[in-house]
This record gives sequence, C-alpha cells and structure tokens, in this order.
Amino acid sequence: MFFIARLIFRNAWRHRLRTTLTLLGMVVAVLAFGLLRTFVDAWYAGVESAAANRVISRNAVSLVFPLPLSYRDRIRAVPGVKQVSWANWFGGIYKEPRNFFAQFAIEPASYLKLYPELLLSDEERADFIRDRRGCIVGAKLAEKYGFKVGDTITLRGTIYRGDWSFVVRGIYHAASKKTDVSTMFFHWDLLNESLKKISPRYVNNIGVFVTEVEDANNVAQISLDIDAQFKNSAAETLTETEQAFQLSFVAMSDAIITAIRAVAYVVIIIIMAVMANTMAMTARERTAEYATLKALGFKPSFVGWLIFGESLLLAWIGGAVGMLLTLPATHALGASLGAFLPGLDASNATLLSQFFAATLVGVVAAIAPVRRAMSIRIVEGLRAYA
Repeated sequence: MFFIARLIFRNAWRHRLRTTLTLLGMVVAVLAFGLLRTFVDAWYAGVESAAANRVISRNAVSLVFPLPLSYRDRIRAVPGVKQVSWANWFGGIYKEPRNFFAQFAIEPASYLKLYPELLLSDEERADFIRDRRGCIVGAKLAEKYGFKVGDTITLRGTIYRGDWSFVVRGIYHAASKKTDVSTMFFHWDLLNESLKKISPRYVNNIGVFVTEVEDANNVAQISLDIDAQFKNSAAETLTETEQAFQLSFVAMSDAIITAIRAVAYVVIIIIMAVMANTMAMTARERTAEYATLKALGFKPSFVGWLIFGESLLLAWIGGAVGMLLTLPATHALGASLGAFLPGLDASNATLLSQFFAATLVGVVAAIAPVRRAMSIRIVEGLRAYA
C-alpha cells in the first residue's frame, strides 16, 4: 500500500508546471464554489433563525401599507396568543447612502421579550427601555462603524424626513450564529411623537405586529383567527409564520439565487473538464509505462489505481487549499457586506459540499483514463517505445 501511495505521489509531480496549474485551477474552483454557496446560505439565514412560535401580521395588500396600532389589543385577545409587539422599518442613512444597515422602530420592553436571542446586559436593557432617545446596535454593526455605548448616531431619514439622533444605550450580541447582529433598534414612541408634528396622518400606525403564541402547534389556526378579526376592514391583515415571512423576502430574489446556484455548479463542471483533460494527457504519455508494468506481471487494476489515486490526490490537495481559503475569504466579505447579508459565514455544510465536489471532480476525471489504461494491450503499449 505504501509503495502504491509513494508511486502515486511521485507520478503526480513528474510534470510540475502542469500539476501546479491544475492545482491552481482546482483551488480557484473550490473557493468560488464555497463562496457562492455561502452567499446562498446567507440569503436564508433569516429563515433559519426564525422561531416556530412567532407569527408576523402585516397589511394584506402590501408590506408598504401600515396597520393601525389599535389592532394590538384585538390580537392580544385572540385565544392562544401569549404576547404582542410591533416594529416599523425606518430606512435612514448614516452619513452616506453607502452606509446601509437595517433600522427598526420598536416597542422596547415587549419586543426584547419576544426576541430573547438578542443578548443584552441587564444594565444596557434597562438603560435602553428608560431612554426614549436610546437605541441598541448589533455587535457587528458596532464593530464596523466603531459605535460605543454613549455615542450619538445621527440618521438622515428617507421615509421619515429630517435628521434623527439616537444615543447608543447597548450593544447586543447573538445567542446563535444565525441571529442578525447588524441591525439598529430604537423607540417607536419617539418616531410616533415626531410624526405628530411632521406627518400627522401616519401617527399610531405600525409596519408589522409580532405575536408569540403559547403553543407552536397552533400557529396555523391562530394566524387564521387573527386575520378573521380584521376581515372586511379598511386594513386587512395577512398573518404568517416568521419563517414564511422571511421566505417571502427570499422569494423576491429567487431568480438571483437560482443564477448563483447555477454558476456554482458550472464552475465545478468546468474544473472537472480541465482535470479530466489533465489526467487524459498524463495517461496517454505513460502508455508505454503501463504496458511495461503489465508485461512485468502487474494486474490492470494496479495501473487503474495509479491513475485513480493520482486524480484523487490532485483533487483533494486543490480542494483542501480551496476550503482553507474559504474561511478567511468569507470573513473578509462578511466585514464589508455584513449589513446586506448578515449571515455571511462559511458553514460546515458548505465545507462538506466543497469536499464532496472536489472528490467528485477527482473521480469523474479519472474514469476515462483508467478505462483506457486498463484495457490497453501490452504489444500496443510497448510499440510506443519504438
């Protein structure tokens, strides 16, 4: 066994330039495959972090139309509902339009109870709830812009015009990797009070209600019960699970996600063709050697294992380097694109898929050369010496 492994390794480096270029192509392909898979996973990060016992109620016409705050008490009265909170998308700009990050106006006390995965110290939580000008920011957001507790953040409103200043009262962390830590939350009361002066018709309106149900098994029925409360009203509701709500955003980008997935597989197919060509050239150049081995008594399977092992060795070396580079590459991309794709981090599933892709390339690339080398006749092979 050691003899075969040594022979495979030495054969792989007999043509160093070709081997190096093949490995380089393999590294780039596996790295690209991993990054594209990570992008797709990041799109679904919000879906995976959704809780099974939370439902979202929005305007049935569209998310851009608000709901009256008065719906809160009627939703709370629905049997099976445990607690209710609400949130508004703000859409402000921090200094420049390129500094995009999500901002939500929330009712702090009830919202933080609904989202225990947002981790704050007791002191930060109390300060945020007490200060109506206070806000909390995610750890990734704070790291990116250098926000610290006590700093003032000024946003320029795009939906709600004017400059809005907030004092950072806490920096929240995530209970799991899937939780978004690049969002800013502030008091809905502050927004509502300001609207009384600048745009009274939007007062006491909210974007979505977030409801926690007592038993996750009753989510479907409670969603129907909530919507039935507002049937034929001026603002009918559409209530769905938090996961379905997040999937509706993903569905808007379905064409993009499909394209990214297609490109990821095309990259693997291309490197598979390159690798197959390399192994075919290698086997053709060594036809006489394989014939000699057969003449000395080695079985055709021995020749086959030499080619198969060499193909797998190149695929695994290139794949391993590509996998190692995926981690720092996704980390660097996450630092710059974290506000758009909070879950941009290579998962174990992505690394595993890279390994399987590299193995598949090695196996498929070796099939034709192995069959040819095993079936070659000794006389034909030795004729190459002449």
